[in-house]
Amino acid sequence: MNEVSQTSGDKRNIWLRGLFMLLMLLVLHVCGTVLLIIAVIQFVIALVNGGPNDRLVVFGRNLGSYFRQIVLFLTFATEEVPFPFSEWPAD
Repeated sequence: MNEVSQTSGDKRNIWLRGLFMLLMLLVLHVCGTVLLIIAVIQFVIALVNGGPNDRLVVFGRNLGSYFRQIVLFLTFATEEVPFPFSEWPAD
């Protein structure tokens, strides 16, 4: 009897994970757009000032870590759901 209830719980968990995966795919797409915008801004700042903006460099590193967290979750390498369900990655 436990096996049947365990299987039903597993199916419910996989559907919930699937919902989170769809949400994280949408977030990944939005983050890709943010990355493009930041890259263009950083390029313009580097042209004008002769070097990149330090705050954008730090944000870019954190965004890269966030990309990594999302990819690990989407490929089942981790069960931890990325931000906003956990902490934002920091250096």
